[in-house]
Amino acid sequence: MAGTLGRVTVATIIAAASGYLVLLIAARHLGAAGYAVFAVFWAAYGMVTGAQNGQLQETTRAVRSALGSASDSSRGASGSRPLKVNVAIGLALGALVAITAPLWSGQVFATDRWLSVLLLAVGVASFAVYAHLCGVLAGAASWTAFATLLSVDALIRLVGAILAVALGWGIVAFLLITVIGSVSWCLLLLGSSAARGAVGLPGDVTDRRLTTNTLTAMAAAAASAVLVMGFPVLIKLTSEIGLFDRDTDDERVVGALILAVTLTRAPLLVPLNSFQGVLITRFVEARNRLMASLAAPLGVVVAVGVIGSALAWVIGPWLLSSVFGAEFRLGGGVVAALTTGATLLAMLTVTGASTIAAGAHRWYAAGWWVATLVSIVVLTLPFDISVRVGAALVVGPLVGVGVHLAGLATRR
Repeated sequence: MAGTLGRVTVATIIAAASGYLVLLIAARHLGAAGYAVFAVFWAAYGMVTGAQNGQLQETTRAVRSALGSASDSSRGASGSRPLKVNVAIGLALGALVAITAPLWSGQVFATDRWLSVLLLAVGVASFAVYAHLCGVLAGAASWTAFATLLSVDALIRLVGAILAVALGWGIVAFLLITVIGSVSWCLLLLGSSAARGAVGLPGDVTDRRLTTNTLTAMAAAAASAVLVMGFPVLIKLTSEIGLFDRDTDDERVVGALILAVTLTRAPLLVPLNSFQGVLITRFVEARNRLMASLAAPLGVVVAVGVIGSALAWVIGPWLLSSVFGAEFRLGGGVVAALTTGATLLAMLTVTGASTIAAGAHRWYAAGWWVATLVSIVVLTLPFDISVRVGAALVVGPLVGVGVHLAGLATRR
C-alpha cells in the first residue's frame, strides 16, 4: 500500500502543479481579456468532465468487484463490458453538447463560439475513454499505469502551454490545450502492456445495470462538480440574484471570498480527486466492514482539516493580503470557516466513495445533491456574505455526509 500511495501521490503533485502552471502561463500570455475567454472554457470543460468522474468511479467498483468474484462462474456469464458502456456514454454526451449548443453557447462562449463547442464535444467524448481507463486500472490495482496516466494527462497540457507561448500562439491554442490532455489514453495504450491488458476487463453486473449505475454516479458527480468547481459561481449568483437584497455585498469581499474558497480547498480536494480510485478499491475489498474501513481515511482528513483551520485562522488573512494584495482582506475566523468547509467537503468525498463501493448508488447521488441544495439555500439567507458562504460550506457537506452514512447503515 505504501508503494501505491507513493506513486499516486507523485502523480497527483505533478497533475496539480501542471494545472496551476497552465493557468498562470495562460494569464500572463493572454492578458486579462484573453484569459477571461480561456478561463470560461476551462471551467465549462471542468464542469462536464467533473460529472464524467462518475464513469471512473463506477468502472472502478465494477471491475474490482468482478475480479474479487472471479471464482464465481455465474458472475462471468452476466458480466458487463465497461468499455462499450463508457464509449457509448461519451459519444452520447458529446452529441448532447453539440445538439444543445444553440441554446447556451452564445451566453457562455464570447468568442470562437462554434470552435469552442466542437472542442468541448470532442473533448468530453475522449474523456469518457480516459475515465474508463482510469477506472479499469484502479479496479485492477495497476497503480503504476494509473499514476502514469494521471501524469501524462497533465504534462501534455503543460507542454502545450509552453509551446503556445514560445511560438506566439493565441487563444485558440489554449482552447485546444484544455481538451488535448484527455487523449493521453491513446499514448498509454500504445506504450503500456498493463493498460492494454486492463482496458477490456469485464464488470460484475450486466451492461444495462452498469449503464444505470454509471448514469446515477454521473448525476452525483455533477452535483459534486457544481459544489466543488462551481461554488464561486454560486457565490456570485446568489450575491446578485438571491432571495433578499444584496446591495450590501461588497464586491471586494466577494472577490476575496472566491479566492479564499479556491485556495483553502486545494490541499485536501486536489489529492482526494486523484485518490478516488484508490479509495473505492480499498472500500470494495472491505465491503463487509465498510464503517470500520472509513475510520482511517476520515481520520486523516479530519486531522489535516483541524491543523489547516488553526493555521488559516492565524496566518490566513496575512497570506491573502501579502501575496494577492491589500484588497483581498478577510478575518481569521472567516478563513478558518472556509477551511473547515473544505474539510467537510473532503469528508463527503470519502463517504461518497464508500457508498459507491457498497453499490448504494442512489444514496451516493442523494448525499451530493442534498449537500448542494442545502448549500444553495444557505447562500440565499439574509446574513452577511461572509457568514452565508462559511455556513453554506459547513452545513451543506455536513448534511450530505449524514445522508451517505445513513445509506451505509441501511446496506448493513
